Amino acid sequence: MAERMKTKEIHIGNRVIGGDNPILIQSMCNTKTEDVEATVAQILALEKAGCDIIRVAVPTMEAAGAISKIKKQIHIPLVADIHFDYRLAIAAIESGADKIRINPGNIGSEERVKAVVDTAKKYGVPIRVGVNSGSLEKNLIEKYGGVTAEGIVESALDKVAMIERLGYDNLVISIKSSDVMMCVRAHELISKKTHYPLHVGITEAGTLSSGNIKSAVGLGIILYQGIGDTIRVSLTGDPLEEIKSAKRILKTLGLRKGGIEVVSCPTCGRTQIDLIGLANKVENMVTEFDHLNLKVAVMGCVVNGPGEAREADFGVAGGIKEGLLIKHGEVVRKLPESDLLQALRAELVKASEEQKAKEAKEAK
Repeated sequence: MAERMKTKEIHIGNRVIGGDNPILIQSMCNTKTEDVEATVAQILALEKAGCDIIRVAVPTMEAAGAISKIKKQIHIPLVADIHFDYRLAIAAIESGADKIRINPGNIGSEERVKAVVDTAKKYGVPIRVGVNSGSLEKNLIEKYGGVTAEGIVESALDKVAMIERLGYDNLVISIKSSDVMMCVRAHELISKKTHYPLHVGITEAGTLSSGNIKSAVGLGIILYQGIGDTIRVSLTGDPLEEIKSAKRILKTLGLRKGGIEVVSCPTCGRTQIDLIGLANKVENMVTEFDHLNLKVAVMGCVVNGPGEAREADFGVAGGIKEGLLIKHGEVVRKLPESDLLQALRAELVKASEEQKAKEAKEAK
C-alpha cells in the first residue's frame, strides 16, 4: 500500500481523524431523529458493532433539539446532517452536535454560511463540507461538459475557500459520486490539492449486494493509495451492515487489526453438510469475539479441509453429516454436523478467557 497521506488533525467529539490517526468508521441513522428512543437504540447497536462516528438527519427544529437528549445516552460523536436551512445548522450546534455536515451551495447566501461558520467557531465544532455529483452546480457542468471528477473537486474547493475566507479551517471534506471510477478519480485529484482530512464513500451505492461490491472496489482503490481518513459504506438497508462491510474492507487492506477473519470454501459436489448455512452462522457468531485477532476456517469436505484449515487458528471440515474440529492445524475430534457450531464457539470462549487472563496478568 501507498503511505497514508498526512492530513490536518480534526477533533470530532472524543475522536480524532487525520494525521496518523486510524481510519474511523461512520454510519447514518435511518430513524427519525425526533424519535429519541429509537435513534438512541440504533446508535447503541451501531456502537456495539464498531461504529466510531454517527450521523443523524436534521430536517426540522425538533430534530435539532433532540440532539442534546440523544447525546446524553450515547458514547460516540454525533454529526448533524443539514440541508438548505442554515438555522437548523445553528440550532444543531447549539444543541451539542460534535460536527455538522453542510453543502454551502444549498445553504444559501454567503451571509447565511457566515452565520453557520460563526456558530461553529464559537463552539469549536468542525464542519464537513460535502459535495455530491448530483448537486454539482450548472456552471461547473457546463465548464467541464457534464458531471466530472474535476467539477466535483472544483466545487468542493470553492466552498472550502469560502469558509476559509470567513476565518475558519476546522474542516473535513467529502466528495462523493455513485459512479465508482469518477469517485476514485475525484479523490486522487483532491488529495493533491488540500491538507484537510477526507471523508470517503461511494454515495447511493445501492443494496446490500451491489452496494457492497461498489463500495469495496471504490474504497479499496482509494484507501490503497493512502487516501482517506474516515469512511462510510452507504447501503440501502440496515446501517449495521454498513459497519460490518467497512470493517471488512479496512481489515482486508490491513488498515485495521483485531476481530476474527472467517474464511470458507465455495462448496462443490463433494460437500455433504450444510456448508452455506454453517458459514453464515459462524460469521454471525464470531462478532461477539471482536476482541480476538484470529482466523477461523469453515471448509466443506475432508479432501482439502484439514489442509486449508491448518493455516487458521480454528476450523471445521465437513464429512458425511459430520465434521472435524481443527485447532492450530491439528484435528481435535470428530463431531455430528449439528454440534460443529457450538464446538467452535466453545473454543473461541476458551481463547477469549485465556486472552483476558493474560492481559490481567500483564496489567499487574
